[in-house]
Amino acid sequence: MSTKSGIRYRKLNQDDEFDTGINTSQDATDAFSPEQFDRPPIKTPWKAILYALILFLLGSFLLTIGLLVVTGHIVDPHYQDRFWPLVILGMLMFIPGSYHTYFAYKAFKGDPDWDFEEFPDF
Repeated sequence: MSTKSGIRYRKLNQDDEFDTGINTSQDATDAFSPEQFDRPPIKTPWKAILYALILFLLGSFLLTIGLLVVTGHIVDPHYQDRFWPLVILGMLMFIPGSYHTYFAYKAFKGDPDWDFEEFPDF
C-alpha cells in the first residue's frame, strides 16, 4: 500500500477480476423501477422571492425619487447633482429585482419554461 496525501492506494493483482458494473443476474431487487426517476417536489424559495420583491420595490422607489429630484419636483434645482447616487443605486436594485420578480411570477403561474428549480438562492 502506498500513501499520498492521506489517500491509500493498493496495487491490483493480475488475477483480480475487472468489475464492469453490469449485473448478469435477473434478480428482481436489481431491476429499475419508475419511481426512482420521479423528481422530488420543488420547494418554493419564499426567502429569495421576498428578497427579489424588496429589491424591486426599493429600486423602484429610489429611481422615482431620483427622477423627481432631476425634474425639480422635490429639491431646489440648485441641488440636482444629488440625483446620481439615487438613480445609480436604484438601477442596481431595480434591474435584478425586476428580473427575479418576473421569474418568480412566471414559475408560480406554472409556465413550463420557468421553474423554481432554476431560481437563484440568495
